[in-house]
Amino acid sequence: MPKIGKPVLPLAFALVAALFPQPASADPVEALATTHKSPFNCGKTFNANNWYPDHSPSGSIDWQDYGSDDINGETVRATAAGTAYFYDAGNTSYGKWIEIRHGDGTRTRYAHLATMARAAGGSMSVGQGTVIGTVGSTGGSSAPHLHYEQRTSSGGVDTSPTVDGVTVALGQKKAITSTNSCGGNPYTPEEVCGSGYAVIDSAALSGGRTYLLYNSGNGNNCVATLKTTNVGTPSSMSAFLEPQGESRATNSGSFSYYAGPVVRSAAGQCVKWGGSIGSSSYTSPFEHCG
Repeated sequence: MPKIGKPVLPLAFALVAALFPQPASADPVEALATTHKSPFNCGKTFNANNWYPDHSPSGSIDWQDYGSDDINGETVRATAAGTAYFYDAGNTSYGKWIEIRHGDGTRTRYAHLATMARAAGGSMSVGQGTVIGTVGSTGGSSAPHLHYEQRTSSGGVDTSPTVDGVTVALGQKKAITSTNSCGGNPYTPEEVCGSGYAVIDSAALSGGRTYLLYNSGNGNNCVATLKTTNVGTPSSMSAFLEPQGESRATNSGSFSYYAGPVVRSAAGQCVKWGGSIGSSSYTSPFEHCG
């Protein structure tokens, strides 16, 4: 008999197996070097269920409600830094799902999402704590939950994954409180502006920093202002970019993590740029010409 809230995915598992062949053994063949935090907002507590024996793949975690806290719609964050790839299996299998490939070759998967930070087929660089989606019940899921896997670089599923210092072995169910993004900004200027951009200048603000980036592939500049204090709390912020001889483009409002990105074509031009957090602001002269 299936446990309450547990996904029942016979057809889905067959599709997953066909799409993603498993090694002969689900046991990890190497230790995971990457340290993972919970995939939820700082302070959130949810149950991590390592169902056994009838969960596929064996060793994957189903994150579910804890007490009166409903997991449906919760923000999902990267448990470790890497490059995220976005997929959509429709009404079968993982549904909307994401794989993050980490620097040591290991991978994590996040499935049955309601929303994703990029459309299927897209990718983005992420830091530990970067928002990648929200919890849902897409694909072959019978109730809202987050399906989560830690995989070795050779493809094996770690059957006793460790999250926020807590190891959840086969057959165990543990309530884990997230320390993900407790105090730090989970975003980087490169993540805000997108693939191909590199920081060429920055200026300090009270409570954060504003950055100028350039993409040599398309000749575009980008400005983003990121918080370093009061992260996650909406407050007045802005970012602007003004190619010489052209109008200024500005992104301003009440933001929790960053203002921007403000992108303008500026190949061969000087630019004026800057941003603000509260009453602290920076405006550059026209510079970085060409």
